[in-house]
Amino acid sequence: MMWIHAWGIRARVLLVAVIPAITLAVFMTAYYTHSRISDLEEAYRDRGRAFARQIAAATEYAVFSNNREDLRRLLDGALSEEDVRGILIDDAAGRELARSGIISSEVALRSRQQSFDEVFGHTLRFYEPILPTRLDVDLLAFDDVQQGTSTRQLGTVIVDLSRTRLDARRNTLLWTGLVALLLVLVGSVLLAIRMSQGVSQPIRNVAEAVGRIGAGRLHERVAVRGGGSLKRLAIGVNDMAERLQGAHEDMTRRIAEATAELRARKEEAERADIAKSRFLAAASHDLRQPMHALGLFIAELSGQDHPPATHRLVRQIAASAEAMENLLDSLLDISRLDAGALQPNIQPTPLQPILDRIVNDFHIWAEERHLRLRVRPCQHWIDTDPLLFERILSNLVSNAIRYTDHGSILIACRPEGEGDRLRVEVRDNGRGIEADAQELIFQEFVQLDNPERARSKGLGLGLAIVRRLTQLLDHRLSLRSRPGVGSVFGVSARRVAPEAPAVVIPADRQPGSLQDVSVAVLDDDPLALDSLTSLLSAWGCQVTAAAMPSALIDALTGGARPDILITDYRLQEHHTGLEVIANLRGAFGYQLRAILISGDTASEPLERARAAGVPLLHKPVRPAKLRALMQRMLTAEEPDDEA
Repeated sequence: MMWIHAWGIRARVLLVAVIPAITLAVFMTAYYTHSRISDLEEAYRDRGRAFARQIAAATEYAVFSNNREDLRRLLDGALSEEDVRGILIDDAAGRELARSGIISSEVALRSRQQSFDEVFGHTLRFYEPILPTRLDVDLLAFDDVQQGTSTRQLGTVIVDLSRTRLDARRNTLLWTGLVALLLVLVGSVLLAIRMSQGVSQPIRNVAEAVGRIGAGRLHERVAVRGGGSLKRLAIGVNDMAERLQGAHEDMTRRIAEATAELRARKEEAERADIAKSRFLAAASHDLRQPMHALGLFIAELSGQDHPPATHRLVRQIAASAEAMENLLDSLLDISRLDAGALQPNIQPTPLQPILDRIVNDFHIWAEERHLRLRVRPCQHWIDTDPLLFERILSNLVSNAIRYTDHGSILIACRPEGEGDRLRVEVRDNGRGIEADAQELIFQEFVQLDNPERARSKGLGLGLAIVRRLTQLLDHRLSLRSRPGVGSVFGVSARRVAPEAPAVVIPADRQPGSLQDVSVAVLDDDPLALDSLTSLLSAWGCQVTAAAMPSALIDALTGGARPDILITDYRLQEHHTGLEVIANLRGAFGYQLRAILISGDTASEPLERARAAGVPLLHKPVRPAKLRALMQRMLTAEEPDDEA
C-alpha cells in the first residue's frame, strides 16, 4: 500500500468516497439479486410439484382401471401447459402405462413413494406417487368396504419441466443487477469527483499559488474561502508571501545599492588602472631615455684607460647601472607577458648550442662562488622559441647558482615517459625548498631567503618569468625539491627530428670588428643621440647622426649609403622609425639594414616591428646586445639591390 502515499489529495478523496459506495452497492445488488433468483427458483418448483399432483389425482382412476387410452388423452391435454416437456406414468411395478412429450433419458427414471424433484441440465424433473383416494364415509353399511380399501401406491407420475424460461429470467435479473451496480458506480464516482473538488480544490489552489510564489511571482495571493484549517492555511500562505515579497524587495534594493557601489569602485579602479598605465608608460619611457644614454656612456667610459681608483669607480657605476637595467628588463618582460604582447616564434631548435651559450655566460659566476657548472651533451631538437627557451634556462641556472652554497649544478636532458617529449632539467644540491613554499616561489618579488631585499640575491622575478614563458610556449614546468638536499627544475617540450644546419656565408669583415662600418643614427633625445654616437665612434664606426628625419635624409643625400640604420621608434614631426626606414629604403634603392630602439613598452611597437621584419631593442639598450646584433646583421647576406 505504499503506492497510495504517492497519490495526490484529490485521488485520496476519490478513493475514500468511492470505495464504501462501491462496496455497499456490490453487497446490496448481490444480496437482492440472489434473493430474487431464489424466489423464482422456489416458485418454479412449487408450480411443478402442484402440476404433478394435479396429474396424479386426475389419473388415479385410469391407472387403477389400467385404461391407457384415458391416460394418454389426459397426458396430451396436460402437455399443453407452459414449460412442460414431457409426462410419463408407470404402474407400481415400474411398467410404463402412458407417455406424452419428451422425457429426458439423461437420468434414470426412479419410482418413489413420496414426491420429490431433481435437476439435471436444463430440465427440472418431478416425481409424484399416485395413491388411491381414501373414502371417509361414516356409514356402517360401508364399513366393510372402508376396511378393505388398500393404501398401496398405484403408480408414479413423472413430469419434466424446461428450465429455459427460468434461466432467462435469472439472466435478466443478473444483468439488471450489473447495470444497477454500474449505475451506482458511475454515480458514486461522479459524486466523489464533485465532493473531491469541493474538498481538494482549495488545497490545490494553495499548492498552485505556493508554486508560483516559489517561481518568483511573489505578488501572488491565495483566495481565502471556507473556514477552519483551509482558511488558516490560505491566510498563512498569504502572510508568508507578503513577508517574502518584502524581503525580496529589500534584498533587491540592497543588491542594487551594492552593485552601484561596486560599479562605481570598478570604474574608479579602471580609471586608476588607466592612469597608472599611462604613468608607468610615461615614467618607463622617460626613465629609459637617460638609462639608455647612461649605459652607453658607461660602456664608452669603460673602454678607456683610467687609474685603478677611477677604474674601480667605473666598475661600481656600471654594476649599479646593470642592476637598474636588469630590474627594468624583468619588469618589461613581466608586463609584456601579462599583456600578451610577446608572440613566440616556435621552430625546430637544437638544444646543444643553447646549453653551450648558457655555460659560457654563467661559468665565471659559478667559479666565483666555488661551484661546478656541468652540462651533459644533448643532440636532441625540440619545438620551441630558441630565444625564450634560452631565457627560461638562464633564469633557472641563475637561480640555482644564487641559492647553492657549495657543490655543483648540472644541466641535463632526458626523455619523458614513452612519448615524444624531452625534459631539460637544472639540478643543484643547494638549500632546497619546503613543500608549502614550492608554489609561492613562482610569484613576483618572492624571495624566501632575502627578507632584507639584498640586490645580490636577485629581484624575485626570475621564476615568475619562467612560469609565464613556459605557459606561453606550452611547455610543462616541474619542480622536485627537499630542504638540505637540493632542487630539480624541469622544462618539458616536444621533441622533433633534427634539421640540416644552415649554410653560413663567410664574411669579408673580421669577426667582432665594426671598423669603418657606416651607421646612420636617428634619435630625438639629445642625450641618447650623443651617447650612441660616441659609443659607435669608439667602436670605429662612421656615424651620421640627426635628431629629425628630414635632417638625416638631407645629411645622407648625395653621400655613401649607410650599412646600418639605428633609429628611435617615436620621433618628432609625427614620424615613426618604421616610416623613416621605408623612406630611406625607397630613396637608396636597396633593402637597408635597420634597428629600432624604443623606450615604449606597449605591444604596438613590437607588433609593427615584427610585421616589418625589423629587430626592436628596448631602452636601455645594453652595448653588448647592440654590438652582437650589428655583427649578426653584417655577417648575414648582403642587402638586395632593390628595396
